[in-house]
Amino acid sequence: MRQHRTPRLLGTLLLVAAAGISVVGAAPSAPDRTVDRTVTPLGRVVPAPASVDPGGSPYRITSGTRIRVDRSKEVRDVGSYLAGVLRPSTGYRLPVTDDPGGDGIRLRISEKGTGSLGAEGYRLTSGKGAVTITARKAAGLFHGVQTLRQLLPAGIEKDSAQPGPWAVAGGTITDTPRYGYRGAMLDVSRHFFTVDQVKRYIDQLALYKINTLHLHLSDDQGWRIAIDSWPRLATYGGSTQVGGGGPGGYYTKAQYKDLVRYAASRHLEVVPEIDMPGHTNAALASYAELNCDGVAPPLYTGTEVGFSSLCVDKPVTYDFVDDVIRELAALTPGRYLHIGGDEAHSTSHEDYVAFMEKVQPIVAKYGKSVMGWHQLTGASPAKGALAQYWGLDDTSAAEKEQVAAAARNGTGIVLSPADRVYLDMKYTADTPLGQAWAGLVEVRRSYDWDPGDYLPGVTGSAVRGVEAPLWTETLSTSKHIEYMAFPRLPGVAELGWSPASTHDWDTYKVRLAAQAPRWDALGIDYYRSPQVPWPAQ
Repeated sequence: MRQHRTPRLLGTLLLVAAAGISVVGAAPSAPDRTVDRTVTPLGRVVPAPASVDPGGSPYRITSGTRIRVDRSKEVRDVGSYLAGVLRPSTGYRLPVTDDPGGDGIRLRISEKGTGSLGAEGYRLTSGKGAVTITARKAAGLFHGVQTLRQLLPAGIEKDSAQPGPWAVAGGTITDTPRYGYRGAMLDVSRHFFTVDQVKRYIDQLALYKINTLHLHLSDDQGWRIAIDSWPRLATYGGSTQVGGGGPGGYYTKAQYKDLVRYAASRHLEVVPEIDMPGHTNAALASYAELNCDGVAPPLYTGTEVGFSSLCVDKPVTYDFVDDVIRELAALTPGRYLHIGGDEAHSTSHEDYVAFMEKVQPIVAKYGKSVMGWHQLTGASPAKGALAQYWGLDDTSAAEKEQVAAAARNGTGIVLSPADRVYLDMKYTADTPLGQAWAGLVEVRRSYDWDPGDYLPGVTGSAVRGVEAPLWTETLSTSKHIEYMAFPRLPGVAELGWSPASTHDWDTYKVRLAAQAPRWDALGIDYYRSPQVPWPAQ
C-alpha cells in the first residue's frame, strides 16, 4: 500500500521518529532519552503492520481494567482468550463484560467503516482511557489481540504475577494481510506428535497471525489418523516412526476433531494431507491388496523417498481413496484437502496423470477443494485447486514453467521454496538438527525474498500465499520443533501478512530481536542466529 504523505504529515513523522517511536516507512533517528522505555513503539511488531500512526498518551492496564466486548459469542470468545493471556502475569481480575461504556480494553465487530479491513484486518487505537480493537470479522479481532500482546512488555506472557507496568503506546494501527493463505505445515508422520504438542505449536503460530495449519498425516513411516473403514492404517501403519525406536502413534477421530476445534479457536484452518500415490508405504504395509503384486511390504523406518506407490490399475485403490477422503472430509470443516502428489518416482507419468484424474473428483465429491504439491501441475489440476511449490532457486526452468502454465490457467499457487522456508533445513553446517539437501538456510535467507515475484511467469495475483513446512525426520520433541521454527517462522509469517513496501532486512532484524524476551517468557527454545542483534542475556 503506497502512503501519500502531505508536508504536515511528513513533519509529524519526523517528530515521532525523533521521539524514538518506530513508524513504517520512516527512517530511524537518535532516540530521545525522555521516552518511557516501558512502552513498546507501535511499529515494533512482527509481522509489520500495514499502517502505523503513533501519538498521544499510552493506555495502562490496571487492576480496574475491564475487557469490554460486543454482545456476541464470537467477540466474547476473543475477550475470554485475551483475559486468559493477561490474568496470570498481571494478577488482575480483568472481567469480561458486555457493558460497552467506560474505559478498558474494547473489542468490537462492526460493519460500519470497516469494509477495507476485510475478513482478517483490524484497527487498534490506544489512548489514555482505552485500547479499542475494531474488526469486521472475529478473525481480524483475534489478530488485533496478537498485536496488543506484542505491544505489552514480554513479561505479559509469563504464567505467574509480574511487576509491570502494563502500558500500550498511544496511536492507531490499521492492518490487513497481503495474502489470504499464511500457513505452516507440521509433519507428524516421520515422528508422531501428541495432541498437546500440536496445540502448543498452534498457539505459537497464532501469535504471528498464521491462519492455516497443514498436517502431514501419512507417509512411508507412519499413518496418523484413524479411518474406520480401514482400521489397520492407524493401528498397524501408525505403529512406528523414523528410526524404529519409538512407539509411533495416531489420532483418534475424537482427538483430530479436538485439534481442529482448537485451531479454529485460534482462527487457524486445518488442511489435512494424505500423500498419494507415493509416500504410501505405511498404507501398503497395512493392506496387501493395495499393492500390485498383492504382497504387503514391511513397515519402513528409514528416510529414503520415492520408492512406494499405490497400485494405479486396481479398482480397490480408488475404493480405498474414496473411503479415506470421505471420512477425513467429514472431520474437517476447512476448504481444502491435500492429496500430496510429490516424489512419486515409482509411478510412471501416464499412471500419475490417470491417478490424479480419478482422485481429484473424489475430493470434490465430498465438498473439498484439492491442494497438492506442485508436481500436481504435471497432471491437470482441478478447478479451484492450489499447487504448493517447494522447488529451489536452481529448480529447472521447465519445471517452473509447468507451474507457471498452471497458474495462467487459474490454479492458485502457495509458495514453500525448500531453500527458503523449509524449517527443517539446517541454519549452518553445525546445526545439530535438520537436513541440508536444499542447502543451509540462515534467518536472513528465509526472510529476504518476495513471494510476489519469486516464480518466473507467475503473476502476483496467482500467488495465494506462503507456507513454512517443517519435516520431522530428525525432530522428535517440541523443543526440536521450536529450535528449527524460531526465529525463521515469524519472518515467513511477515512475508505472508505485511505489505511488500515494509520488507527490509535491516529494520526487520531489529524487530525480530525484540521478540526474544517474549520467547523466553513463553518457554520457546530458539536459535540465536549471529545475523540478528539479540538483546544481551
